[in-house]
Amino acid sequence: MMIVIRNVRPWGGEATDVAIVDGVVSAVGSGLPGGTAEIEGKGDLLLPGLHDHHLHILALAARKRSVGLAGLVRQDDVCAALRSAPPGPCVRAVDYDERAAGVPDRHVLDRWVADRPLRLADRTGALRVLNSAALAMIGDRQWPPGCERGANGEPTGRFWREDQWLASALPSAPPELAELGSELVAMGLTGLTDAGARNGPAEAALLAGALPQRLVMMGSEELEAGKGYVLGPLKLLLDEREPPEPDALANRIRWARDERRAVAAHCVTEGELALYLAALELAGGARAGDRIEHGGMIPATFVPTIAEAGLMVVTNPAFLHDRGDRYRATVKQDQWPELYPAAGLARAGIGLLAGSDAPYASVDPWLGMRSARDRLTASGEIIGPDERLGGLAALQLYCSGQIEAGTPADLILCKGKLSDVLAELSADRVRLTMIAGNMVFSRD
Repeated sequence: MMIVIRNVRPWGGEATDVAIVDGVVSAVGSGLPGGTAEIEGKGDLLLPGLHDHHLHILALAARKRSVGLAGLVRQDDVCAALRSAPPGPCVRAVDYDERAAGVPDRHVLDRWVADRPLRLADRTGALRVLNSAALAMIGDRQWPPGCERGANGEPTGRFWREDQWLASALPSAPPELAELGSELVAMGLTGLTDAGARNGPAEAALLAGALPQRLVMMGSEELEAGKGYVLGPLKLLLDEREPPEPDALANRIRWARDERRAVAAHCVTEGELALYLAALELAGGARAGDRIEHGGMIPATFVPTIAEAGLMVVTNPAFLHDRGDRYRATVKQDQWPELYPAAGLARAGIGLLAGSDAPYASVDPWLGMRSARDRLTASGEIIGPDERLGGLAALQLYCSGQIEAGTPADLILCKGKLSDVLAELSADRVRLTMIAGNMVFSRD
């Protein structure tokens, strides 16, 4: 079967036709022979499909069943939201802001919700807190390392970076991945990179083939290549609260080298970034494909080292929108350009990609592009204007490659010219999304 898309402008160029056979672009040119099926492009912009280079798919799906607490900074408002949760055996809550009542423990949660098990996640995604009813559901298990204990040895209800353990210990409904995939193709997303540090065979079994998008999976040493996904880098989760020893981190990097895998390290803070760079040096230096995930704080003094190492930075510009007003209130003004920098890295020749880090920021890639271009907070304030990218460079954080014979037919058709799309950077411009030549979304 041959599909021909008529009268489109790849990357804003001259109007032409694009033929697709067996999921691959077979020809690009004017007046191509007729296909089994034809699509009228109306002179609109044709682009490669968008790729979210860093998100957490299972957590994003779980969020659909959760109570959102974002923006609630009064304890009474948090309580009201929790108590209005829909009926069900458990209450899941996300985006808790510690300005409401500090970092709560099981006893605080018991006062908020006493009659149902409650699992609360903070705004960073690093902390989960359970009330007493939820702890009782776990029963007699050996508590994991991230389980905080009180002076009496009993769990306080706080679990640091133990979301995978908690998912196995607490009952939950299967994730609604097909529905999520449909929402993402409407935004033009044809590829996803799941950045879970603890991804292994169980997560691969859930995710492989469950969404229409092409899938890359980072993960632990337990994750191996498999059907339905591309094996990505070994994910190194660095936490400034309890950092690993540099030698231990270097040993994990050496293991990845032996397995011919790149490494990707969670580096939100300056300390985490410094630790990663030191461990890379101990392991013999960076290799092609090694990545800095987030780059939440990159001082200018680090830029030459990153450039010389050839490291890629996978940034999360949507945080500038979603959390920018908080950054302006808590980060010194002279450090604002160091928050998720982009233009300075690009000028230094450092490769840049972007991901949402959803569900911890908005999954909308177009919001990420606008944030990289404008660096505007949710209230409309600018944060670090010298780090703004041009519209095309912001688009290319999520969209790259040429549309030519032999390339996968993962495509999006956007209403208007390239200049129109760059002016708005909005999912409303997406007319059609194709993955491997299959139309998975159409607004027509």
